[in-house]
Amino acid sequence: MAGKTVNPTRMELTRLKGRLKTASRGHKLLKDKRDEQMRQFMILVRRSRQLRAQVGQARAEAQGAFTVAAAVMSPEMLQQALMCPKQRLELETGTRNIMGVALVGFLGYWRFLFGRDERTGRPE
Repeated sequence: MAGKTVNPTRMELTRLKGRLKTASRGHKLLKDKRDEQMRQFMILVRRSRQLRAQVGQARAEAQGAFTVAAAVMSPEMLQQALMCPKQRLELETGTRNIMGVALVGFLGYWRFLFGRDERTGRPE
């Protein structure tokens, strides 16, 4: 507003004070929204790190089991065993509203084709 000419009247002063008050409230709301989004993002980053560590550990275990299986089985039998999946991943999507911003979320769970459902724990 530095380059704007303003009428020096009380009415104009009152109007500009109201605009300044509204702008200050809006700025505070935007800062609060930003802070909440950063907090939610940091929660996701922490969870992602935990899951990444779990996946790395599971991958190392699977690699060891695959090495043992490759040493014991013939290549044809190993290929046949790998062609039959024992699990199926199902994904559900949804949205969450955080301070007026719609965020997409995913919920994934494994269904064991032979045995128990991980989500419910009941036999299929």
